[in-house]
Amino acid sequence: MLLESEHMIPVTQLQRELTQRVREVSETGENLYILKNNHMEAVMIPFKEYERLHNLEEIFEQLEIKTMIEKRLSGYDKSKNLSWDNIRED
Repeated sequence: MLLESEHMIPVTQLQRELTQRVREVSETGENLYILKNNHMEAVMIPFKEYERLHNLEEIFEQLEIKTMIEKRLSGYDKSKNLSWDNIRED
């Protein structure tokens, strides 16, 4: 993944400039990549992007559940159903 160096910041610099950087992320909508010992440690993203990603995660979870249900129903044989009366009798 290629990242622009202007969107990278060492964690020690971020500690000094936190309020300013949070404002920039919020206003520009650009992610801020946080480095620790010259390695990517975290990413600060705008809240709207966080909400979008959270909603996508929920959609993917629902699709996964749908796929599991469809897989289980593919082998479903209605003729093997038991009535509630039969179940209560046992």
